[in-house]
Amino acid sequence: MNQQLSADDWTSQGLKALAKGGFTALKADPLAKAMGVSRGSFYWHFADLAAFHAAVLARWREIAAEQIIADVEAASDEPLRMLLRRSFGARLDLERAVRNWAAFDASAQAAVRAIDRRRLDYIEELLQKRGQAPATAQVRAQILYWTFLGFALSGPSIPAARLQAMLDELLAMVSASSAMRSG
Repeated sequence: MNQQLSADDWTSQGLKALAKGGFTALKADPLAKAMGVSRGSFYWHFADLAAFHAAVLARWREIAAEQIIADVEAASDEPLRMLLRRSFGARLDLERAVRNWAAFDASAQAAVRAIDRRRLDYIEELLQKRGQAPATAQVRAQILYWTFLGFALSGPSIPAARLQAMLDELLAMVSASSAMRSG
């Protein structure tokens, strides 16, 4: 790369490295080598590795929650259905990598907790807009989110038709009337 790199360029490269190689790949030397620059460029933009890690985590939150929510809100499609399609249809290497990182790092753990809360609140909001009582929406949002996390952390992808059938069933389950439950 011949042009001057920005902090944004470094953060983007960090996300790629994180998704591909895990959190141990987030070091100045290998990133600089991959970008064809000296590590001096890295330290021009970040005081230290911790500052870089904070920027990577902030970008992850932006693309893994805020950008998805903005896209869902801007779409004319049914928001909950679109959220499910978007979340379950995404490549989840980065999700797995950040969650693995969180097992070893307090900052990553705090970022994961914050994004989990943001996502849960948003799902809850969507369920309430569909007419569910707040208590029901809260429980169903948690169930939906646990389902997503299980899917994200499990390995192989499933065929598109099977995934779509699963998402349709999941949507039907969380949309079902509370009165339909047997006691």
